[in-house]
Amino acid sequence: MHILIAPNAFKNSLSASDAAEAIKKGLLKSGLSCECTCFPVGDGGDGTAELIIKHNNGVIISAEVHDPLGRKINSSFGLIDNGKTAVIEMADASGLRLLKHDEYDPMHASSLGTGELIKHALNKEVNKIILCIGGSATVDGATGIAQALEIRFLDRNGNELKNLPSELIELHSIDLSSINKRILNCHLVVLCDVENPLLGSNGAAAVFAPQKGALPANVIKLEERLTKLSDVIFKETGKNISSIKYGGAAGGVAAGLHALLNAGLINGIDKFLSLTHFEDALNNIDIVITGEGSIDMQTLQGKGPFGVAKMAKQKNKPVIGIAGQIPKEIPIELKEYFDLLLSINEESFDMPTALKNTAINLERTACSIGQDLIRNDLIPDFSKL
Repeated sequence: MHILIAPNAFKNSLSASDAAEAIKKGLLKSGLSCECTCFPVGDGGDGTAELIIKHNNGVIISAEVHDPLGRKINSSFGLIDNGKTAVIEMADASGLRLLKHDEYDPMHASSLGTGELIKHALNKEVNKIILCIGGSATVDGATGIAQALEIRFLDRNGNELKNLPSELIELHSIDLSSINKRILNCHLVVLCDVENPLLGSNGAAAVFAPQKGALPANVIKLEERLTKLSDVIFKETGKNISSIKYGGAAGGVAAGLHALLNAGLINGIDKFLSLTHFEDALNNIDIVITGEGSIDMQTLQGKGPFGVAKMAKQKNKPVIGIAGQIPKEIPIELKEYFDLLLSINEESFDMPTALKNTAINLERTACSIGQDLIRNDLIPDFSKL
């Protein structure tokens, strides 16, 4: 039996690569006679760029940038396609993981460092940039990135606003005249792992700002500032970014880049699977195992396991999904893509312990899957598992 192991990262716990290795270890421990191929995936979330670079035998370029709070740090990006395409991980310059928990501050955290990585990539004369935006610490609508590329945000008196996104409430106009022209001649593609719009109850501030440290009062303030940014962008460019699909990703970075830099916003997992030739990896495979921290109806909005399962089903491959959390009653929509869904945790568990034990629980669950497959004489009948 040949098993393809293609998990996404288990957020706040385990990288996709480590998750794949834990699953492989459990399957081999079960005594199942099988060949396991690890193919960790990313959907635009934290860690996606590293996987793209690795799958494409890219090279890593070091660069000094500023972190979300303006401190100088050493970061990096990747080059693939013979140096013509840069692959940038926003989290490597503007990520939550660069901050201590008590430093989370989306009212002042800036995406400037990501813009600096883009400038470093332009210095390498790339003609395409793939930007993976998961794991950001910011809710600045890409204003920091734009500032790094010489776009100026001005108040009513023509003074440049520096402290963004906090000062966005004073925004009156945007000066694009000094923009770094090289970015306009470069194809910028943004890999998004959520479909949320920029504004509203399902938008960047309401949904993601609390995860980045914003208290309720600041969520309201950030919504006001992103609304002001959206209004001024519409006035200046005629582009309405308030409700575009993916616009709220990474605290509105997707919407801002689309409006100011003509960036293409695309489903992260679909692009990842294309870039890494995942379809070829499905050849001669008997079963696909995928997973991430939670698999539920939101998974079908473009998350990693859905992309994997969708492509596997196009080739009539059975799919097992494993996650920290799954619905008690599996909706029929999920059953269309996952022949079997399993939680790696006991029915009652506390989250800190579960996060700590993700690798152990993945290995144990995979071992159990292997033993069940043995009992089914290597021909999986998922209705009996």
